[in-house]
Formats: sequence, structure tokens, C-alpha cells
Amino acid sequence: MAAVPLPLADDGYPRAGGVERRAVSDAESVRANRGWWDAAAPAYLAEHGADLGDADFLWGPEGLREHDAHLLGDVAGRRVLEVGCGSAPCARWLTAAGAQVVALDLSAGMLARARELNATTGLSPALLQADVGALPLAEDAVDLACSAFGGLPFVADVRGALREVARVLRPGGRFVASVNHPLRWPFPDSPDPADLSVVGSYFDRTPYVETDGAGTVTYVEHHRTVGDWVRDVVAAGFVLTDLLEPEWTPGRTQTWGQWSPARGALIPGTLVLVCDLPG
Repeated sequence: MAAVPLPLADDGYPRAGGVERRAVSDAESVRANRGWWDAAAPAYLAEHGADLGDADFLWGPEGLREHDAHLLGDVAGRRVLEVGCGSAPCARWLTAAGAQVVALDLSAGMLARARELNATTGLSPALLQADVGALPLAEDAVDLACSAFGGLPFVADVRGALREVARVLRPGGRFVASVNHPLRWPFPDSPDPADLSVVGSYFDRTPYVETDGAGTVTYVEHHRTVGDWVRDVVAAGFVLTDLLEPEWTPGRTQTWGQWSPARGALIPGTLVLVCDLPG
């Protein structure tokens, strides 16, 4: 039976009937976030699509782009997996740079927009709806992997997901992932620096959960400290080559949720993990 669409608020995003902090299972997290992003895709892309671009590679709200950062190196001729591709602008940028790309996302709603943009741009990375915790790819299937701001914080078993990425990555390959900086967790979701007062514990890993009117989980986000991310990367078999906290790009004026130029001048909003697989 098809899932019942989530009711939308006036801003086009799913309306939360309740908000709480509690443990959720991996399956519960996958189900909730698939449904939430399916419902939120039109509003999210209307709000952020122009900034993301149709074929561009943005690592986070600060404005760091791959054509400047070169974190993945030369991608021409390389087989690349993107995890949490959304509407797949990064995958199309990689395709334009000569890579052979598989772009994966949990959300059919996001992938529907990705297919439309593939058609209009003439850049057509392969699109795959799947869970990063069970990648439908063979061992050593790709040379590089990436996840640009968003995918991994929604995964309950992130260590298992990282092991899956390591499994499909050839020895000597690289995985680069940007995630919400853990330092955002204890502060309010506000772009105003005046609101930078601690309202929770940085060390509280209890997931943030939204529910519908019946108490069913509709959205989950998982918090990990910087140390947690380092340990999970190493436990999955990677060598952590670099850890970046991008500063706000000079002249960039966009406000993205709680991320803003004023707040970005004071605290980091994005953490980038550069991970190499020995071999």
C-alpha cells in the first residue's frame, strides 16, 4: 500500500505534529526520511535550487565548491559514486568533468527532479534509488565516492554506511563527505548571531525527531560529535587524510536556514571529511 503523503505547512515543507528527542531504529529512520524528502523536495528545491545550480558542486552553505577545492582530484575517466545526491547537481558537474557517475538517493521525489534536470542539461549520470546502508554495487566498483552536505546526518547506522562505501570503493580510492558541523547542535536554528546561546548539550547524541499527529516518526536527524565522526571513519577502514571547516566565502550573501554570512563569520557550519582507503 502506498504511503500517505505528509501534510504540508504554508512554506511547502512537511508540517511537524510534534518534536522530540528519542532513539529510533535504522529502519524507522530510513522510512521517515524517505517520506519527508519526497514531500519536501519541491519546496527545498524552490528555495535552494538556484544556489545549488543544475550542474555545480557545492560542499556546503559557506559556498565552497569543488572546482576551487579539488578535494576529489582529477575525476576525468574515474568511476564515481555520489551518496545523497538530491536533484544531482554535483553528479552532473562530475559528468561534465568526464567522470562516470552513479548518483544515489533515498528519495524518489528528489530523483524525479534529477531526471528532469538530466534531460534539460544533457548531462545524464546514472540515478539510483537506494539506501547507503545496503549499496546495490559490487566490491571495488568505484574509484571515488562523495556525499555533499546532507546525506549522512540522516543515517542511523553511519558506521555501517561508511563500511558500505569502503566496500564498493577500490583500494587506494577516496571518499569525501561534507556534513552539518556538529557544533551547530547545541545552538538554536537561527541565522542571527545574537541567538548564539547554548540551548542543549553538544554531547547529547539523542536524535532529533519530528512526528505526525498520530505520533508516527516523519523526520530524523542524527547528531555526532567531531570525535564520533573521526572514530566512525577509522572504524570503517579509512585513513582520515584531512578535516576541513570551511570559512564563509567572501561576498557570498545567501542565508540558508541557520547558516548566514554573519553567523558563518563566528562559528563553522560544515565539516568536510577527506577519507582515503588504503591499498
